[in-house]
Amino acid sequence: MEKIIELLRESNAMLEGHFLLSSGRHSDKYFQCAKLLQYPDKAQSALKPIVEKIREDIKSGKLKIDIVVGPAMGGIIAAWEVARQLSLTAIFSERDETGTMLIRRGFELQPGQNVLIVEDVVTTGKSSMECAAAIEASGAKVTALACIVDRRTEKAEDIPWLFYPCVKISSANWEASECELCKRGIPAVKPGSRKMA
Repeated sequence: MEKIIELLRESNAMLEGHFLLSSGRHSDKYFQCAKLLQYPDKAQSALKPIVEKIREDIKSGKLKIDIVVGPAMGGIIAAWEVARQLSLTAIFSERDETGTMLIRRGFELQPGQNVLIVEDVVTTGKSSMECAAAIEASGAKVTALACIVDRRTEKAEDIPWLFYPCVKISSANWEASECELCKRGIPAVKPGSRKMA
């Protein structure tokens, strides 16, 4: 875990301040994992421990994976790297003009395929669930979720699949109306890519 934090820090992927997250929540930390994933050696090193755990679970029969899906944007490179290490195919889901998460660009999932979703950061799990809905609409089945940073609060809903986070990092995570930094008059910035509703 310390190694992952070190990689996040040395690549400037862990920012501190007042941030508006794509979930609509506010936080004192923001994880821009693309800053880490831009370095192939760091990406390989960061994701290797969870890939080893996934391999063990596949070997023991606890888990089955046929293909890896990363929700755009943050999950694309992480999913590709996990799939590369597992010698599997990687595709991605993305939002259409209405904001609905879909499997597009000619990518296909086959009915009955076992899917590993890979994210960069999991805060509320919203994009993972939307990605899962797109996967299940094709007849495939989500068997696990992996991510670089698990920043869910203690009150967060359980992940309904096997879950493989590289690191669990506690950070403040407020509803906008309860944000301590807003109450202190500190302006929030939104560095993410998802449009807010």
